[in-house]
Amino acid sequence: MTQHERTVMAFDEQGREYMIDMFANPRELSEMQHEGAVRGTPTFRTHDGHDVSYLGNGEFMVMVPGEEGGVTVRTDDSEFV
Repeated sequence: MTQHERTVMAFDEQGREYMIDMFANPRELSEMQHEGAVRGTPTFRTHDGHDVSYLGNGEFMVMVPGEEGGVTVRTDDSEFV
């Protein structure tokens, strides 16, 4: 089950704001390995429902219809910089 973890604010080169939601997919492990759930690889999506890829160093690629190759946006959020 995917859980919303947080929202990140990012901007493109023209200064347009993109709100990016980060989702985690906790995975259960057997009792022999660990107790409880562990955090899986996060997925990202804008508030508008567009797919997002994390590129690293505070940059994301937002797949916007009509934009071939997507739009690169940047955040100053300390978790991603």
